[in-house]
Amino acid sequence: MITVALAGAFVFIASASGFSARVAPSGMESRIARRLRSLAAPAGTMPANPVPDSSEVLDQARAHWADHCAVCHANNGSGETEMGKHMYPPAPDMRLEETQKMSDGELFFVIENGVRFTGMSAWGGPGRDPRDSWKLVRFIRHLPQMTPREERTMEKMNPKSPDDVKEEQEENEFLNGGQIHEPTPHHQH
Repeated sequence: MITVALAGAFVFIASASGFSARVAPSGMESRIARRLRSLAAPAGTMPANPVPDSSEVLDQARAHWADHCAVCHANNGSGETEMGKHMYPPAPDMRLEETQKMSDGELFFVIENGVRFTGMSAWGGPGRDPRDSWKLVRFIRHLPQMTPREERTMEKMNPKSPDDVKEEQEENEFLNGGQIHEPTPHHQH
């Protein structure tokens, strides 16, 4: 029944506005996307987070988020990034109730398995430590209390494009009176 309703809504939306991702999603599309996210986790009891809540776990998750997740979700979880805003549907604001009311197990499942028909990729699988996803769940819970200081710290951990590295190098050169000082290379996690 749900599949038929979703298919009908998809056909209606496509016939009304085509398949362009340049227009903002309608209210119905946003509701469908939220429903897909809630359907992404299987029905039944989801596991509790086995990773303890600690400052060390939060620090590790903050670094992981800054390096892997912030490009779409922003350091603060708002989704207000070039990538996040231009996804269809746009990346959700992870600080809001719609995400925060999900169980830890549901959040874990979404991180590990992604959500079809959205920009959320599956990050679990062979060779990946599921504890990293559980740590991210701890960080997602922390997002509503994020401080400006934490955001500034995370900015230093965000991946940099070659143009960003060149600009940083030129700024350093200017600030150091013309002496070239190589920027510290950014390490991927």
